[in-house]
Amino acid sequence: MAALKEVAERAGVSQSTVSRLLNDPSFSIKEETRRRVLRVCEELGYRNVFRPAIAVLEAPPSGEELQDAYFADLRKVLAECAESTELDHPTSIRSIHELTERATEFDGFITVGATVFPEADLRALYAALPHGVCIDTNPAPHLFDSVRPDLSQTMLDALDAMISAGRRRIAFLGGVSIMGTHDYPEDIRELSFRQWAAHLGLEMDGLVYSSGTFTVENGYSLAEQLVSDHREAGSMPDGLIVAADVLAVGVLQALNALRVAVPDELAVVSVNNQSIARYTSPSLSSYAIDQGELARMAFSTLIDGLKHERRVRRHILLTTELVPRASFVPRI
Repeated sequence: MAALKEVAERAGVSQSTVSRLLNDPSFSIKEETRRRVLRVCEELGYRNVFRPAIAVLEAPPSGEELQDAYFADLRKVLAECAESTELDHPTSIRSIHELTERATEFDGFITVGATVFPEADLRALYAALPHGVCIDTNPAPHLFDSVRPDLSQTMLDALDAMISAGRRRIAFLGGVSIMGTHDYPEDIRELSFRQWAAHLGLEMDGLVYSSGTFTVENGYSLAEQLVSDHREAGSMPDGLIVAADVLAVGVLQALNALRVAVPDELAVVSVNNQSIARYTSPSLSSYAIDQGELARMAFSTLIDGLKHERRVRRHILLTTELVPRASFVPRI
């Protein structure tokens, strides 16, 4: 175990400062210095006293009720996870500029939400506060860690489940997203669907509908287009993989209005398993993302980076699990 002198030297303070900080609750010291000393104690194994000050960078509401509900649930899970692991309650920050300006108040941060941050803002944040974990997204893989659902594996699992259930003409419906600091017309779900469908020898021409935003209205519009393109031509798909529940709600509304029988004519499966999936007509089969595990891994990854001053970025992928309901019943 390290000695008091080693801790003081590493932290750049006197031995008496370290001793008083650890033993006198009334000792007044700058918050930044306090956190630095406690972090060094943890790193050197002097005492297990490090309680990092963590900010949660929250994206503002998008206006899409279901998408906002997903991230609201995630914020709640983060707060519960911090409490259960005896961490101080994270501080909510609603702007990347505010977090950059207040960087000295925190040891690290976690991002929640789908906001796209400009690359210059991300680099400015990194210069001020280099320890961060992005949940559910990966906007700056060379700057910050991330913890995300493995959506590529989810697409393969969904295709395998559809094929095993006898579906052979499988379509995809999604929206435009962001990958890293680059604005691509496809997100990881569409890219993975195309990759795995090609690998499995499935036809894709005319079966990928992926444009616009992740909203109920856009899901409805894309489903209408799919039916218009294929019903009269006799080329309807018999399976449909939807990128997210928020789109799938609109998809099911459109299919009901157009009298497309789900799942007999067209089986539908989605991603996220939000609570609304139980109440659609028919109820929606969806791949569940374990938000509790996302939160636990985010805190664990952040604290590991803080303790060890890790410079290699860590990107963790978590598997999803199908929750079958009426829109698609997999073959057991």
